[in-house]
Amino acid sequence: MKILVTGAGGFIGSHLAKEFHKKGFFVRAVDIKWDNYIEESYYSEKATLDLRIYENCVEATKGIDYVYNLAANMGGIGFITEVGADIMYDNTLINSFVIKACSENKIKRLFFSSSACIYPIQKQWDADVKPLKEEDAYPAEPDEFYGWEKLYTEKMMEAFQRDYGVDIRIARFHNIYGPEGTYKGGREKSPAALCRKVAEAKSPGEIEIWGDGKQTRSYCYIDDCIRGIIMLMESNYNKPLNIGSDRLVTIEELADMAIKISGKKIKKKYNLSAPQGVRGRNADLTKVKEILNWTPNISLEEGLEKTYKWIERQLNK
Repeated sequence: MKILVTGAGGFIGSHLAKEFHKKGFFVRAVDIKWDNYIEESYYSEKATLDLRIYENCVEATKGIDYVYNLAANMGGIGFITEVGADIMYDNTLINSFVIKACSENKIKRLFFSSSACIYPIQKQWDADVKPLKEEDAYPAEPDEFYGWEKLYTEKMMEAFQRDYGVDIRIARFHNIYGPEGTYKGGREKSPAALCRKVAEAKSPGEIEIWGDGKQTRSYCYIDDCIRGIIMLMESNYNKPLNIGSDRLVTIEELADMAIKISGKKIKKKYNLSAPQGVRGRNADLTKVKEILNWTPNISLEEGLEKTYKWIERQLNK
């Protein structure tokens, strides 16, 4: 089995490539930049390629069996709220060219990492939000330009499956977090951002929460996510599936967990003008449990403690 992981220099891509490399598969890792924090080698072959260029996608997919397309211009709520054009332009080029190259090179199966941002914002106005089912995607009104780009790519995958026989798998990720990911610089997501703020704070000290802290999310640890991706690719199911957690917590509760892990005495202040996204978002896992017999195993407390301690070590370096 020869595997290509695009976006292998990023958070989820590097963890996925690492898992396959550990199992002894041939792994071709491709990205435009390499800023991950995994120290050991996790690939058989490494290529630095701009996948916004079609010829590079043809080169990357040549001789490959399974393609895991995780390459994307993306970040946390601050980034995707501020940046729209570059996200849509870059990611549409990447995804279009990867799909076309997979068709040309007749790869056996293609995985696409979609997002919970594809779900309609009108279903996410309340903090006490109903879990989002896969069929809730339509009528469409995705969250931010990033969500529109992801939903468009889902439909393009479906079209290539129908017209050219490309065997596809699609996962809609709900807030994947864990060690060895971005934790500073503006692209980090809320668990990493809060862990970094707490780790940097003095004791006694203070951290800033974006919004009033009452907005809600569910979070899935990276190891559970990787297991779900692999199970999906090994299945016969070719429709979008949620991969996430159905445990809803407030951002304030998430911050309190990080503070408790740190052992520090820290107060919270609130920035009501900062980006905070939809009011509530949760994953309905009914379908993924039925189809894959998958459910997240790692609790938020356990996963956040691993994430916090890793970020703390990075800051101490």
